[in-house]
Amino acid sequence: MGQTRDHALGVHRVLDPPGVLPQAARRLDPSPDVASDEVRIAVERLNLDAASFRQLSEACAGDGAAVREQVLAIVAERGKMQNPVTGSGGMLIGVVDAVGPESPLGLAVGDRVATLVSLTLTPLRITDALARWDGRSEQVPAEGTAILFARSIAAVLPPDLPDAVSLAVLDVCGAPAATARVVARSGARSVAVLGAAGKSGSLSLAAARAAGARRITGLVRSPGEAEALTAAGLADRVVVADATDPLAVAAAVGEPVDVSIVCVDVPGAEHGAILATAEGGTVVFFSMATSFSAAALGAEGMAADVTMLVGNGYTPGHANLALDLYRRTPGVRALIDPRVHA
Repeated sequence: MGQTRDHALGVHRVLDPPGVLPQAARRLDPSPDVASDEVRIAVERLNLDAASFRQLSEACAGDGAAVREQVLAIVAERGKMQNPVTGSGGMLIGVVDAVGPESPLGLAVGDRVATLVSLTLTPLRITDALARWDGRSEQVPAEGTAILFARSIAAVLPPDLPDAVSLAVLDVCGAPAATARVVARSGARSVAVLGAAGKSGSLSLAAARAAGARRITGLVRSPGEAEALTAAGLADRVVVADATDPLAVAAAVGEPVDVSIVCVDVPGAEHGAILATAEGGTVVFFSMATSFSAAALGAEGMAADVTMLVGNGYTPGHANLALDLYRRTPGVRALIDPRVHA
């Protein structure tokens, strides 16, 4: 039983160090040979998570060719896409081209799917040197193979949406699902979303509204984002502040809220979110740039009685919830579509 469970989690693909799970591994075996409970995907496109892409772009001074070489080097060295600085990866879409006879995922050869598990634990091989990618966007046209384990998650791509849109929405689908769950379970009436004009932020605003929140604040970093978010109509209040400036965040949000959702893709937003949250409230961190030690020690230092949750990217039904929010909420589409087309 233990060996079966280990295999289902992908431990057999770990090359270094032995005994850890794939996400914690330094190197995975990306061989395209499929075990009895695995699924192989012919990769079509990667979606790098926002924190990772920002870090790579800044480290390469915006040089797209250098970013491309960095991504290729990471995948070649690690057998997966896991940014060594941010620790984060992203997800991918492709076509199922092999299914082991014991795979429990319910996928069939020919299915076009998006993986709903991180690239940080997905064995990945790139075979086209990312020749069609200019290194200047999070979405990466690619050829290669990826492996899903028995405990992996994937969603068949919806036929009514463009692939690029589905990839963008599914990449962050854990955020709106967890937001809806926290707001509904706590009966929260007031919510603040930091990084509200992005993909996860806009979907989280819509999810909070659908779950019953009635005083919703969207915090953004620039007047341009404030104008776009105001036009989208997803928040009752739109405020501008640097999410890494705790006092500025608290002043902008004003009366502390029941729930704060952190969707910014830069480090240093922990303390502002805590200050903006009422005693007994909840802070949900979705950014891969979050320092959880900073959050815990900061809350202790402020004597803040708040519950802090890690958004782990998975909530049952998260893919369908996010796609439905996109379909039925014009304001979400107004914010996400320009990012996708760009």
